Amino acid sequence: MKAVTPMMRQYQEIKNRQPDAILFFRLGDFYEMFGPDALLASRELEITLTGRDAGLKERIPMCGVPYHSAQGYISRLVEKGYKVAICEQVEDPAAAKGIVRREIVRVVTPGTLMDTNVLEEKSNNYLVAVAHLSDEWGLAALDVFTGDFLTARWHDRDMAAFQAEILRLSPKELLVHPVVAANFADLAEGWRKQGILVSPFPAEGLTLEQATTVLKRQFQLSSLEAFGCAHWPAAIVAAAINLRYVQETQRANLPHITRLRSYTTERFMRLDPATRRNLELTQTMREGSRKGALLGVIDKTITAMGGRLIKRWLEQPLTDAEAICQRQAVVSALVDDGLMRQDIRAGLRTVYDLERLAGKVAYGSANGRDLIALASSLEALPPLLDKLRQGPPVLDRLARQIDPLTPVAQCIVETLVDEPPVSVRDGGLIRSGFHPEVDELRDSAGSGKEWLARIEQRERERTGIRSLKVGFNKVFGYYIEVSKANMASVPADYIRKQTLTNGERYITPELKTYEEKILGAEEKLTQLEYGLFTELRDAVEAVLPQLQKTAEQVAHLDVFASLAQVAVEQGYVCPAIHDGMEIQIQGGRHPVVEAHLGPGVFVPNDTRFDDGEALLLITGPNMAGKSTYMRQVALIVLLAQVGSFVPATSASVGVVDRIFTRVGASDDLATGQSTFMVEMTEVAHILHHATPRSLVILDEVGRGTSTFDGMAIAWAVAEAIQRLGAKSLFATHYHELVRLEERLPSVRCYTIAVRESGDDIVFLHQIRPGGVNKSYGIQVARLAGLPSSVILRAREILAGLESNQDKRPAPGVNPSTAWMPLECTVHTHIEGGEATFCHPSTEKDITDASDVLVADGGDAGQLMLFGEKDSSAVQRKDSETASRLVDELGRLDINRMTPLDALNWLAKQQKKLKRGR
Repeated sequence: MKAVTPMMRQYQEIKNRQPDAILFFRLGDFYEMFGPDALLASRELEITLTGRDAGLKERIPMCGVPYHSAQGYISRLVEKGYKVAICEQVEDPAAAKGIVRREIVRVVTPGTLMDTNVLEEKSNNYLVAVAHLSDEWGLAALDVFTGDFLTARWHDRDMAAFQAEILRLSPKELLVHPVVAANFADLAEGWRKQGILVSPFPAEGLTLEQATTVLKRQFQLSSLEAFGCAHWPAAIVAAAINLRYVQETQRANLPHITRLRSYTTERFMRLDPATRRNLELTQTMREGSRKGALLGVIDKTITAMGGRLIKRWLEQPLTDAEAICQRQAVVSALVDDGLMRQDIRAGLRTVYDLERLAGKVAYGSANGRDLIALASSLEALPPLLDKLRQGPPVLDRLARQIDPLTPVAQCIVETLVDEPPVSVRDGGLIRSGFHPEVDELRDSAGSGKEWLARIEQRERERTGIRSLKVGFNKVFGYYIEVSKANMASVPADYIRKQTLTNGERYITPELKTYEEKILGAEEKLTQLEYGLFTELRDAVEAVLPQLQKTAEQVAHLDVFASLAQVAVEQGYVCPAIHDGMEIQIQGGRHPVVEAHLGPGVFVPNDTRFDDGEALLLITGPNMAGKSTYMRQVALIVLLAQVGSFVPATSASVGVVDRIFTRVGASDDLATGQSTFMVEMTEVAHILHHATPRSLVILDEVGRGTSTFDGMAIAWAVAEAIQRLGAKSLFATHYHELVRLEERLPSVRCYTIAVRESGDDIVFLHQIRPGGVNKSYGIQVARLAGLPSSVILRAREILAGLESNQDKRPAPGVNPSTAWMPLECTVHTHIEGGEATFCHPSTEKDITDASDVLVADGGDAGQLMLFGEKDSSAVQRKDSETASRLVDELGRLDINRMTPLDALNWLAKQQKKLKRGR
């Protein structure tokens, strides 16, 4: 067997250092992959798989991509969840003795990707680390591109909030402390099922003391007190994991990570994953699209960094009334001054993504075009600041926080040409007149080329060969090329250098002398220009903290202007914010539906939660707008606490600590949960976590089970919610629940109005006090297009059910009592996370639905749809037929019927009667 080649030996040694990554191994103008990496990459990237003789028994699989287009291939692999290690030549091949030395210069992972062609410009790409120490969970989130670095902590009892925060951050990659990987395997597996790459982090160097040292060294501080996390051990360890991982994978000092921001979720409105999903805050449930979500309506930001900030604000509404009012003041000032608002938005259009440009500078990957973009962005700021200073004090204060860094912009503009090349190593970067030696070398190189042109003309005249030309390539340098037809005219002083199919190439001593002069000048010029460029980039890096602060404040200005623009365009008003319990909304509208329908189409509605009113019970048919109405209340409250204006004619909002929603039907087959189980799990979560300051949206609780089970559960949940005192909107088709208003002072009943016309109903989309005694389900089914035979049969069955309902004893207690009087309602006891249903008169646990339906153990509550149990069956059937006939007569619209229609209807009923007998 042959010996393994030195190159393959080097490859294997480097691969062993990063076994979990696909190794991009630089060979000349290509990145090559070998063995299993080649098999994987060729499949995922759909590139040709070849082989290489590496001194082994069999040829080793091999594939490669050109180095100049490698970024796209790397990003595709990382998007699929792979890590890619980039191995470069780290010494000059001309100076190398033996094989060229190579090293991994960077490992690209889903959480450290910095490709602007792949990353969404208006979303952060967070790398998240988690740690668990004692009874405390720590989380650290780092956007490697922008340098945004956050940390927070939770106790074990707050696991739900901890989990919700991870999902809010939507990390592509999650680093876990060894304790988490070992003791919480199910948790890690759950994160993987969410599409997150979970990477256990090595245990070495992760003690609290060592973690503290890592952070102090990065921020050059003697204490972490300034960051507010000095007494959060798990958060400190998580932050250190995050920082060390990035340092090891990026092989960089990360100068743009200049601070660590600690926070607690108590500062913000708590929104669990179900609520974020149901309210469609940042993306739609069906398509995962920003369009159609609340963010798509209110995000009119101009800059990418403004877009990322407004998304964070929307995901984290404030709970501090004073802080909310401070945001409102800025928005109000820009609403009032339309000319200033338009000027600011116009000026921001020339501002690039300062946060990510700063990240490129920190990584040393910023090229000339990036610095020119940075300079033009900074140059756009002084006119904006002048306008802000002319406005009210709130805008002047904002202006004072923005440093335009004018000297930095001037330095860039004076140093670089207006349109620099993409590469920073090929020259052409430095502006003429900036550096004397650059101008001198550029003149030398330019005059040399002019001299070569003169040589070409002179040699054509001397030899008489009109097709003679002077050319250049990297292998032979400058040469004189003569075609075969003119070989007889070649002078004796030409020295043959290369034979071609159609001619010969020659050199002369004079040509080689000038070649050395020209190439020497060009090489020196290129090296000098690159050196001057790196000095300029280093100068920008020195002011990164100021640049990041400017970027942050410009993002704030962009968001304020966006919210003001939406308020003006959509007719939003500034809500009054207070710490009381009342919520009053006049003429409220759903922001997304209204934006879709257009101005003046959406029907507005009022909402009032006065002091002492906890539960608004809403009835009405499907499609009437119950869900839309409830969601609009939640979105108005949420927007108010973001600091935005709201879609209403007026609004007064008492700050809420949490919004909960139980909306829609979905299952979770991966964990074996049915639709009804998911519904009950979400309801249980609400009952255990809602407070009197919460806002709860419940839509059709109990519909996933049998009618009486569902009604009993809905009734009991409504009672439990009103006892909590949480402000609640409870939509239901169980119109029997309207009786709650009679006995519970905190319950108010409302209905969505409809207008009936024969078998037709018209949705008015107006909410009015009171309740309804039917659900209009069959009418809605007809509007949906169910076959007429199905609709007719449904009416027949409904008539029979209603007839039996009138005759049978009331369900839920015993045959001698009325249906669900409040003193005999089913109550719930919730202890230790378990709910028990009890009959109040006996305090007997109800373990079966039949205990609820018929308390005396009989079957009086059973409905016989397809058979009869006793000899009175015929009498009951006749009664049902008569009842059905009366019902259909009552629904006839005589004004619309012709005489022929009436005769046909009578004939049809006569046939039914004959068939029935």
